[in-house]
Amino acid sequence: MVRNVLGFITGFFAWSIVWVGSEKVLSAIWPEWYGAHQLAFEAAVANGGQFTADTTILLMNIVRGSIISVMSGFLAALIAGENKRSPLILSFLLVAFGILIVVLSWPFVPIWYHVIFTALLIPMTIIGGKLKTAT
Repeated sequence: MVRNVLGFITGFFAWSIVWVGSEKVLSAIWPEWYGAHQLAFEAAVANGGQFTADTTILLMNIVRGSIISVMSGFLAALIAGENKRSPLILSFLLVAFGILIVVLSWPFVPIWYHVIFTALLIPMTIIGGKLKTAT
């Protein structure tokens, strides 16, 4: 039981760290495009105002979120020593946090993005967990 809890907690923190870290890397690589877009998004969420989301960046975020979810599901399963419960709990934790982000960013991002990104969290995390064979 303790290993399961450690698994999904570690998976959640790993997901968050890799998401923010990769966002910082992409902003450093493309400061005038990706970085400017993220700064404008953060300003719009914090202060209100106009923001137009770049579809290419949204699609990149969906792919990046899917990859990170697979990685964190695998990590959760690896630490838990089982590949079912810990990734499943992690996926629900990610969806709960994702819904909070959706609420905060609802007027600034198209609905298709919210739906696809959030819907992929559960299956991709479970797939990551299944990559770790049960012991």
